[in-house]
Order: sequence, then C-alpha cells, then structure tokens
Amino acid sequence: MDVKVPDIGDFSEVPVVSILVSVGDTVAAEDPLIELESDKATMEVPSPAAGVVKEIKVAEGDKVAEGSLIVVLEAEGAAEAPKAAAPEAPAAPQAVAATGTATGAGDVHAEVVVLGSGPGGYTAAFRAADLGKKVVLIEKDSSLGGVCLNVGCIPSKALLHSAKVITEAEEMADHGISFAKPEIDLDKLRGWKESVVNQLTGGLGGLAKARKVQVVNGYGTFTGPNMIEVDNDGEKSTVSFDQCVIAAGSEPVTLPFIPHDDPRVIDSTGALELEDVPERLLVLGGGIIGLEMATVYDALGSKVTIVEFMDQIIPGADKDVVKPLHKRIDSRYEAILTQTKVTAVNATDAGLEVTMEGPKGEVVDTFDKVLVAVGRRPNGAKVNATAAGVAVDERGFIAVDSQQRTGVPHIFAIGDVVGQPMLAHKAVHEGKVAAEVAAGHKRHFDARVIPSVAYTDPEVAWVGVTENQAKAEGLKIGKGVFPWAASGRSLSLGRSEGLTKLIFDEDSERVIGAGIVGPNAGDLIAEVALAIEMGADAVDLGHTIHPHPTLSETVNFAAEMFEGTITDLMPPRKKK
Repeated sequence: MDVKVPDIGDFSEVPVVSILVSVGDTVAAEDPLIELESDKATMEVPSPAAGVVKEIKVAEGDKVAEGSLIVVLEAEGAAEAPKAAAPEAPAAPQAVAATGTATGAGDVHAEVVVLGSGPGGYTAAFRAADLGKKVVLIEKDSSLGGVCLNVGCIPSKALLHSAKVITEAEEMADHGISFAKPEIDLDKLRGWKESVVNQLTGGLGGLAKARKVQVVNGYGTFTGPNMIEVDNDGEKSTVSFDQCVIAAGSEPVTLPFIPHDDPRVIDSTGALELEDVPERLLVLGGGIIGLEMATVYDALGSKVTIVEFMDQIIPGADKDVVKPLHKRIDSRYEAILTQTKVTAVNATDAGLEVTMEGPKGEVVDTFDKVLVAVGRRPNGAKVNATAAGVAVDERGFIAVDSQQRTGVPHIFAIGDVVGQPMLAHKAVHEGKVAAEVAAGHKRHFDARVIPSVAYTDPEVAWVGVTENQAKAEGLKIGKGVFPWAASGRSLSLGRSEGLTKLIFDEDSERVIGAGIVGPNAGDLIAEVALAIEMGADAVDLGHTIHPHPTLSETVNFAAEMFEGTITDLMPPRKKK
C-alpha cells in the first residue's frame, strides 16, 4: 500500500521535520508516520491502516505536498473497515533514566504536589485535597490561575466583550439608532480587565486556604524522582512529594527572524497589556489567538492585517464554518493574506518593516506593531522533568496514559504539556482524573470529544468529526446544515450570516460532529458535545423541543435538515 500525504490545505513545499517510524515497524491505523511543520504549526500524517513499514520514501528536510509518496506499507486486514476494531487505551510510556539525584525530605513535604496553578493545576490540587490528600501547589507567579486566568482566556474575553459593545453600537446605525463615536480611556479599560482577573485569581487563593492547600511561590524544577526545587527570585527551597501532577503549561512560540526584543513586537500577553492602539497592526497567525486579538484591536481603531500560512484562517475548522467570519472581517480589516508567510522583520525608525511571500510574490510593508500568534510550546523541558525520569520529547511534550500517568508511576501530567488540544477545559478534566487516580480511584480520561471555540465576531465553534477529517479518514457521513438566514432570532439580532452544521454517521445516524458560526456559537456547541457523549441520533435532536425564538433551535433545525423533516425550509431530501 502506498501511503501519500493527504489534503493539507492546498499548499506545497512543507518540510518533513521528523520520521516517526522505521522500516520493519508494525503500525496500527492512525499511528503517526511522519511529522510536517509549517511556520505556524506541526502536522502528523497518520497511517491509513494497520501493517508493517516496508519502505520510507522521504527523509527529514524533504519538502512534500498533497499526494507525495511517503511510506510503502504492507497492510494487514485491508478488507476490514477502519472502524471495525475499537482503539486500545494508550499505554504509559517508558521512563527514562533519572538525571536528578536529590533524595530525602524537602523543606516542605506533600502527599501530592501540583506543579503549576492554571485551570488544570488548581483543579487537580483542589480535587486531591477534597479526597483527603495533603497538597502543595507550586506557582511561579504571585497569583494563582496560570496563563488562562492571568494573561489568556479571561482577560481576552473581557476585552472581547468591550469590542463587541463597540461594534454593535456602530452597526445599530443601519437599524436607525446612532451613537456618537466612543471615547476610549485605555487606562480605565485596562483597569476593568484587571479587576475581572483579580476577582477570579483572588477567589482561587481563598479556595486554596479553605482546602488547606499550601501554595509555594517560585519556579519549580525537578531535581530527583521525588523532589522539586523552587526558585523564588533567588530564594530557593525544596518540596518533596509522594506523588506529583505536572501542570506546567506552555509559552508562546518565538520565531528566529523576528526581533522579539523590540517592544513593537508583542505576543498574546503583550497584546492584552493594551499599552496603546497602534495605527497599523500585523497579526502573524490566523488561528484562534491571533484572530481574537485582531477582533479587539480592530474595534479599538487599529487597521489590522492578518497573515496566515495555510489556505484559510482557523485551519482546524471546516471552510464553510469559517467563511462567514472571513467575509465579515474581510470588510473590516485592511487585509487577510492566506497562503502567505513572513520571511523577515526589520526594526526601523518608521516602524517594523515586514517581508511577506504569498501567491502574488514578495511584498514589503511597514507596521506600527506586529503581534506574533503562531502557536504555543509546552514547558516539559523547562521544568527539567527528565531529572525525575519523566520522558520529554524534542518539542517539550510529555506522554501519558489514559489515567494521566507518565512513565514514572507516581508522576502524572496534564494540560498543554501532554499535547493537543491546548485548551483549558481539557486540562480541567485531566486534572480531576489525575487527582482521583492519585487518591486511589479508578478513573480514566475517556472524553469522546473536546470542543474548540474562537471567540471572534462571529464566534466559530466546532466539536467532534469535521468534514475535512471525515474526508481524510474515508468516513461515510451525512450532514444537516441550517443557515441562520432562516432563523428568526438571528434576524432580530441583525446577524444572519451564521450557520449550524451537524455531522452524522451515515449508518447509525448518530451525531459525531458539529460546526457552528455566529453569535454565542461557543455556548451552543456544548449541546452537541453532550449529544455526542450520550450517543444521540438525529431523531433525538430533532424531537427535543427547543425554546423559540432562540439560536439554540438551529441545532434542532440542522438535525431536521438531515432527517428531511424540516418545515422552516424546503428539506434537501426526504429520508423517512
């Protein structure tokens, strides 16, 4: 069997950064074969079937495109359907030789120590304490909450709300209500954002005290299999432990050709500081983080340009789901440049001179600020996990089994550091699993799906199988798509551009995926996530009475579109 590069976005010249198999290896269906890397993200090419690797047709450094031959596989059971065999739970990885030698009792001892206090970390710490464990929570910053609460999810949503108020006020002029141009007090806006953050992080401090979780501030690194050294601005202490949960998170990716020491180059943290509103802002990366920050700065008055290497913004979602967002921001932003990469950034007195290469060749332009939002890098190596015998791969990820155990049985890992998707809500559930297993409970991380949301305007949300994924995996699917132009609620909001799409298994008619774009899509997607977890089918969703008029009933209507029973539109077909 010839294994070729699948559809990766209609672009070529993608370098092979890792060969993940060797000749003679036995692989299962969906095992990764090679890893590709753009300047935005890495992509693994999976095996389409189980078998034995006979030949490897590429080498590290080679450049490939869709259709490039990468591996020759001697397939096993080729006649069987790919979904016939249930996947086995991942096995715990092997430990490596511990490089740390520290032993004995530390200055503080814990039954369970949690390294990192983001949503996954504080959840693990609090759950372990509730189960009777003596818990120590190590946090490098002065307040709990990690990136999400302090410089990520929460402050960004506060600013996105401000942006929504501004744009909604502007657009009401089309409906006969006009407002004066808003006066923006950046200091006051920044203070409000920080008050939201302080309220939440302060609440976490109170919860830690109530649960008798000891918080140790400083940067923690392993010095042995049962020891962590904590450096708090030069003051060092040690924490010994019986069990540990690594919740060390991730940090923004930096690019070697960008002058990151120039204050006009910012990452997501710098963007949230809201020091000023640049006249012209270049956002490098058309993923969720970049587009959310673009939404904020556009509303505040910046002329925004997006540069994305792939052929669409938000590459993880289906094109039809992203299209309404693209159309809306294309009319607001200065430019959206897809299939384009930045090759150089030079700091000049006039601004940041950026060289870009795209379908129309090389372009040089000057911007007041550049926001680098090309992804995040896990912190597995930064906490020196190998000192405890925990294996860390070349990218900083730590492999775990379904109970969140690393190769060292008494050490768990959760959140960004264990792999994609790097989402707070995934980390929270992993944190509970790790804490409960550490306390002797039989728990596994067995979520079928994990929803993703871009809190842009309109919001884009998806969960489970996408059409792109179904095509790549040869799945037989059906879909029901309901355009929000036929929704009374969306029309009353003046936002008819949205849609709700449900993906169904063609044989069982169970819902296996969804994509929603429009106001509050991030809230609406939860219903479909629950439906997938519960094994609901099209009839279940279609027969569930939703309140009218609401946006939630578009889920009901999308199911009826698939069934062919809808009355609010002409059904595409009649199934029954």
